[in-house]
Amino acid sequence: MPEMIPLGWFHTVMGIVALASGAFTLAKFKEITPRTLSGLLYLLATLITAGTALMIFQRGEFGPGHALAVMTLAALTVGTIATTSNVFGRFARYLRAISYSATLLFHAIPAVTDGLLRLPVGNPVLDSIESPVLKILYAALLLIYLVGVTLQLRWIYRQPSL
Repeated sequence: MPEMIPLGWFHTVMGIVALASGAFTLAKFKEITPRTLSGLLYLLATLITAGTALMIFQRGEFGPGHALAVMTLAALTVGTIATTSNVFGRFARYLRAISYSATLLFHAIPAVTDGLLRLPVGNPVLDSIESPVLKILYAALLLIYLVGVTLQLRWIYRQPSL
């Protein structure tokens, strides 16, 4: 893995802030919304993380991390529209939950990848992005997302309308 540049460190720190605040928000409130301080922190940190990801080109080309950043920005946009308008009607809260929770999945993929390819420093757990371990972990993350969002949608369904 290439050495991290200062922008990469800032991006990483913001990603950690996003993951921590997103996990806290889901655990405490069962949904991510800008109406809570931790939810707002999550959304802002996610926006910054995705934006900085688009500025990092250590391999010289648009790569999977950039695609995840674009997907994150799209999910943030859909979630924000669902939060601030009536475009999606009674499905807005569900769509917001799906979209904002997807951003957590999009954070987790590079976090796992970079963590296993960089740590511990000097002797990382994995030596290649092509490792089959990563494919298994990506499948596990997707499964966790699907189970989590299903439980979240069931919880929202049982809540009184806001």
